[in-house]
Amino acid sequence: MSAERKAPDAPEAPAAEETPEDVTVRDAPDAEGAPRRATRRFPLFTRDTARPEGGGRAAPGDAPAPARQWPILAVLLTVGLGLLLTALDVFRVGLLVIGAALVAGAVLRWVVPDVGMLAVRSRFTDIVTYGGLGLVIVLLALMMQPEPLLRFPWLQDMLHFTVDS
Repeated sequence: MSAERKAPDAPEAPAAEETPEDVTVRDAPDAEGAPRRATRRFPLFTRDTARPEGGGRAAPGDAPAPARQWPILAVLLTVGLGLLLTALDVFRVGLLVIGAALVAGAVLRWVVPDVGMLAVRSRFTDIVTYGGLGLVIVLLALMMQPEPLLRFPWLQDMLHFTVDS
C-alpha cells in the first residue's frame, strides 16, 4: 500500500503537491483514510453543504444558549403569540402578528450579521422567503371575511368570472 492515496475520479493535483507533513488532521481521516485539511478556504469541488452566511452565533460562545440564538427565539415566540391569539378566536390580530413576525425575521436576516439558526439558506433566499410569506399572511389577514380591511375589486370580478357560469 502506498503512502499516497487518491480518489478514483479525483482530478489531477496541482504541480506543488502538499506533503503529509503540511496537512493537519482535524478529528479523523476521511473515508479513504487520507487526512483532512484544517483550512477555512472553500475547496475547488464542493462535496458537502456549506454553512449559510450569517449562520454563526448571534452572541459569544460562552453566553447561554438562548442569548446565542436570540433572533430565531424572538421570531418563534412572536409566532407562538400569534398562534395563541388565533386559538383564542382573535383570528385577524393573530394572523397579523404571525405575518409581522416573519417580516421581522426577514429584517433581522438582512440587518444582523450573525443570526444563528435563523439563517437557513443564503441571505437573499432567507429574506425573500421570510418576507414573502409574512407579506402574504398579512395581506390575507387584511382581506379576511367578515368585514375585510383591504378590498381588491378585481379579485371579486375574477372570482365571478371563474366560478359563475
